[in-house]
Amino acid sequence: MGTRYKGTREETRALNAFIKLVRAAQSVSGRVESHFSEVGLSVSQFGALEALYHLGPLFQKDLASKILKSTGNITMVVDNLEKQGLVERVRDEKDRRHYSVRITEKGAALIRSFFPGHVARIVDEMGALTRSEQEELDRLCRKVGLQETKASR
Repeated sequence: MGTRYKGTREETRALNAFIKLVRAAQSVSGRVESHFSEVGLSVSQFGALEALYHLGPLFQKDLASKILKSTGNITMVVDNLEKQGLVERVRDEKDRRHYSVRITEKGAALIRSFFPGHVARIVDEMGALTRSEQEELDRLCRKVGLQETKASR
């Protein structure tokens, strides 16, 4: 379903493209992320664990930036992961006011066992597109995602 807004052709085209982009992203995300509850993780918790597993220890503000969350939200995410023994905060030796977050062996074991199935779900979802369509989608999403809008200039 497209927009019912009666604007210019440019407005209607942009709104329809935006609606389709958001709906497709939400639909795919819902199917791919539905299995997180099997291991008791939220989307943000999984994102944090995955980032720490693949990138190594990060300061909370850097972790928040990586998974597109606010610094306030990441504090709660890390608190909950720490309660489960999946991450730990480590005081920075250079600046003892700061803590980095690192994945524990328990957290790493969870990601190692869970991630291949997650990747398989993504591959299955993206299988609706040919290789060249996936590459084009990649290019287009990057273009839109990195655009500096007039409002932010």
